[in-house]
Amino acid sequence: MASSPTPGRASFPSSSTSTNANVDIAGTIAMNIVPTNPASGYYIFGQAGEITGFGNDNYLVYLYGAQYVNLNGPIVGMAPTPDGGGYWMVGTDGGVFSSGTAGFFGSTGNIVLNKPVVGMAPTPDGKGYWFVASDGGIFAYGDAGFFGSRGGQPLNKPIVGMAATPDGKGYWLVASDGGIFAYGDAGFHGSTGSIVLNKPVVGMTATPSGNGYWFVASDGGIFAYGDAGFFGSTGAIHLNAPIVGMTATPDGSGYWFTASDGGVFNYGSAGFFGSLGGSGVNDVAGMSLGI
Repeated sequence: MASSPTPGRASFPSSSTSTNANVDIAGTIAMNIVPTNPASGYYIFGQAGEITGFGNDNYLVYLYGAQYVNLNGPIVGMAPTPDGGGYWMVGTDGGVFSSGTAGFFGSTGNIVLNKPVVGMAPTPDGKGYWFVASDGGIFAYGDAGFFGSRGGQPLNKPIVGMAATPDGKGYWLVASDGGIFAYGDAGFHGSTGSIVLNKPVVGMTATPSGNGYWFVASDGGIFAYGDAGFFGSTGAIHLNAPIVGMTATPDGSGYWFTASDGGVFNYGSAGFFGSLGGSGVNDVAGMSLGI
């Protein structure tokens, strides 16, 4: 995946002096970036840790990230920090990669897991994160509280994603059949656990209020519960590649989802700012809203 930033300019003070081949580097580093507006852009990330920004979401593509590391497992989750200055990525082995202002609070990269990790969510203050495995096992680090899990309990279908409540005192897990598991102060607003789906659910996102959520199937079918509005879907459209993830606008009045080829679909107030569709990419793992 190649990044496609829109040029802008900002300066950042260097925090230290480094020496390489008798050359000192210190002071201010100038980078071509664009200030982030969450409603006007999004990031798409790949299984190898690549990240591409669209609209005015471009800053994060300049940071050192997982794409420069030899990975033990493919990347399956990404989340920006609340200040917009960094992001985390997590691999299937629970290895966590922190970039920019994102702190490293722990990982399962050196632990043998019962099942692979499938997604992650940050705490509201950015001082912790959760990730979840396909058996519903929850791993909490930093100031992320543990409120329960499905680890060691029978599931009809594997867990495929998670979302945290706005206050960070709860989270939801979603399974591929659309079954929802709510913990802490996360409310249960409905699920498709008892419905036969055309295609499996692949991800979810919560509304800004925390009183609802959407999840999306691999054919682009959207399921909205609680105060989540339905703004459209690709459930009846032939897709070139399956949908792999989604994110919503900051005010909850629209959403985007992306396919494994980087195609982007936008509904409601969510604007279209570009995609990787037709570029030959086939390893997109998901997408995220900038902060």
